Amino acid sequence: MSQFVKKCIIIDDEPAAHYVLANYIKQNPSLELVFQGYNGLEAMEYLESNDVDLMFLDIDMPEISGIEMLQKLANPPRTILTTAYSEFALESYEYGVLDYLLKPIYYPRFVKALDRFFEIEATRQGEDHQEETGSIHVKVDSDTIEIEVSSILYAQSYGNYVKIFTPKRNYLATVTTNDLEKMLPSSQFMRAHKSYIIALNKVDEVMKDHVVIKRNPIPIGITYRRELAEKLKHLIKN
Repeated sequence: MSQFVKKCIIIDDEPAAHYVLANYIKQNPSLELVFQGYNGLEAMEYLESNDVDLMFLDIDMPEISGIEMLQKLANPPRTILTTAYSEFALESYEYGVLDYLLKPIYYPRFVKALDRFFEIEATRQGEDHQEETGSIHVKVDSDTIEIEVSSILYAQSYGNYVKIFTPKRNYLATVTTNDLEKMLPSSQFMRAHKSYIIALNKVDEVMKDHVVIKRNPIPIGITYRRELAEKLKHLIKN
């Protein structure tokens, strides 16, 4: 299988939804459907031992909802929600959901969500180059400046701006937190909170609800707590 083909799964308790999504996926040669589950528990069991690039996930399911499943997964795959209930849209984005498709799902809207997924994947593939160059470029005021990745301590969201903290100075960059996260190597940085990205190797102390970097307390969001603990544990071991 080509390295450009992405593995995807469908998790939905409605057979009709599986039929529609599976048909759409077949029309896209860049996707391979590797698993279909009818509840969240099946999906979680599958994800424990299989790598997946993209998950089409329903919200309203028996035993465990789609949102509850995302809360429990330490490192969920890229997720596109598929549901008949629009009221969960805002909450879902707190869990890093890529897009939100309302049923009935029409093919042009499905393709638009896929385009967004592949754009993000293309950005991720640039990480190796970023690790080689060791720097990122961001816009500060009217200038584009270069910041050494190794100098970044953490970053804090300010709406459509992000304040990037380094030992020498801080930068208020015209970039969103999501976009900055894509620019930084995931092996060295991660979200500790929806408004904060931290450099894992700069953490001086880990408390119950926050970490400390250069005497600055940074909150840990409940969504990120488990994954952050695992990454920091791995970092200490190595």
